[in-house]
Amino acid sequence: MARVTGRRVALTPARRAIVEVMHLSAGVPLVTVERAMDLRGLVEARAGRPTPPSWAAIFTKAYGQVAARHAELRRAYMAWPWPHLYQADQSVASVAVERDHGGEPCVFFASIGSPERHTLAGLQAALTGAKREPVEAVRHYRRMLRHAALPWPLRSWAFRWGFHRSGHSRAKNFGTFGLTVTAGLGATLETLVTPLTTTLTYGPVAADGLARVRLAFDHRVLDGAPAARALRALEAALTGDLVAEVRAFNADPGP
Repeated sequence: MARVTGRRVALTPARRAIVEVMHLSAGVPLVTVERAMDLRGLVEARAGRPTPPSWAAIFTKAYGQVAARHAELRRAYMAWPWPHLYQADQSVASVAVERDHGGEPCVFFASIGSPERHTLAGLQAALTGAKREPVEAVRHYRRMLRHAALPWPLRSWAFRWGFHRSGHSRAKNFGTFGLTVTAGLGATLETLVTPLTTTLTYGPVAADGLARVRLAFDHRVLDGAPAARALRALEAALTGDLVAEVRAFNADPGP
């Protein structure tokens, strides 16, 4: 038998943060619904721009529009001090962003309030900043790393306190919905693990506009039919006024 050697590798603060998010996700009964969408109008509109908006910016704004009209997508299951639902007045998007930190690729979460109220140029600027600004310059990233640097069990308590103490705290610190994708790498996330009520993902958008879009949802808050209708409404948003906004897209968000 071959002799196996190796060494221990310490968890970086960013990796410890993901571990804590996964602990928060462990008790969430997630169900996933999928819809095949025809986004050829957006494909053609993006092809007509020298610097088109990213699909992440487009999906974030579109889902924000849907959540603004459907209150159940802004709700969260709260177990303390007794089981109830908290309904936020506005959405907060939590967009997964890969950054290099401490010499390794790490996942951070860009927080964008009321994404449906932003222009696509403004959303794109926010996401570009979340990818390029120094990690320590992004307030949400700094808070995540500060909590992750605490020794266990203080670290676990800090994450759980921010998540469970109130619906307002959860929306502020973790968001009301998530977006996480690997489509840019040619891959599709088949299974999502998330502590949020809804998290959106999509696969690579084909040249003919066909895209597989998935929504993972907390079954304590939503049932399958409302989740399926949310995806139908999302396709309507993606094939509606957003097409014209993409055609007129200017990468400079202005003053």
